[in-house]
Amino acid sequence: MAKLGIGIVGGGYMGKAHAVAYAAVGAVFDTPLRPSLAMICTTTESGAAEKARSYGFDRSTVDWRMLVADPSVDAVVIASPQETHRDIALASFALGKPVFCEKPLGTGLEDGRAMLKAAEAAGVVNMVGFNYIRTPASQLARDIIASGEIGEITYFRGEHTEDFLADRTAPASWRTRGRANGCMGDLAPHMVNGALALAGPIESLVADIETVHAERPGPRGGREAVDNDDQGQFLCRFENGAMGAIFISRIATGRKMGYAYEVFGNKGAIRFDQEDQNSLWLCKGGAAPGRDGFTRILTGPEHPDYLAFCQGPGHGTGYQDQIIIEAKDFLRAIETGESVWPTFRDGLAVSEVIAAAWRSSGEKRWVSVDEIRKG
Repeated sequence: MAKLGIGIVGGGYMGKAHAVAYAAVGAVFDTPLRPSLAMICTTTESGAAEKARSYGFDRSTVDWRMLVADPSVDAVVIASPQETHRDIALASFALGKPVFCEKPLGTGLEDGRAMLKAAEAAGVVNMVGFNYIRTPASQLARDIIASGEIGEITYFRGEHTEDFLADRTAPASWRTRGRANGCMGDLAPHMVNGALALAGPIESLVADIETVHAERPGPRGGREAVDNDDQGQFLCRFENGAMGAIFISRIATGRKMGYAYEVFGNKGAIRFDQEDQNSLWLCKGGAAPGRDGFTRILTGPEHPDYLAFCQGPGHGTGYQDQIIIEAKDFLRAIETGESVWPTFRDGLAVSEVIAAAWRSSGEKRWVSVDEIRKG
């Protein structure tokens, strides 16, 4: 088994999730490449040292350039704020190091295009962190659709809804500052990625995006303006001719992890809700009257990536397991030299749809995604 030094930029929520994943993935999936936690980078010396101790890294730094250049770091995981993604990725590719970047690729199209160009020019493995589509249930959904079991897709409905800012008295924070941290930059990429994975490329859309709570209590008293969006919705037409609708909200009262979708085909349908992430609902057409409708499938060892975690059907996998699955795929990509979906090109496709939604909402019209690609 070959050793692979992992460097992680960012020690917050996702930085920890990736550290745990790389510490566990070798044992869970018996990977030929065995990652070691070489270095972590956070914003303060004391914080970085504490994260290194807590997560099990050999060393720490406050300078991501030092991490990228360090010879013990063979691959870089970017789990830092969006505005840092581009520079870290470009520096890593310049040294020929594989990069896993948390979604989205950067703060917008310009970042995404530059990152993809650098990745493909370097010929280096690259991958974007869309973890929710990697649950065994959603992988099963993709398999069912690809096999033609529900026929030709006629309609897709998706949502990513949470309520962490539903309370208008919740204080302003980094989440309420900067367009990239709004709902369209934070939650929408996950469901857009899901839509593209399940129903195919989006041809055109019409969108409406809004800020519902325009002000919030400031962290030091007074009021602070919210300068990004709370929710958005759009109708879309897929390249295969199917219709679709997507809703994204961070103020959807009662919703905790509302990553949910329905896919209708001319022979059947699929339904999924991340709040019950170990169940997939499948309807097959042609059943006798009184016997038709949706059937619940509990994920188990027969489904993608499940058996590595548990031998018992219905016992289920969780959020951290999605990150471990991502780590396994990234390691496989590095081992084979072939990038695994979703690559930076797939990440840019998501950014193009988001950009089309912003243009549509601002100009109050249907916008084709090809229009965004052409500038």
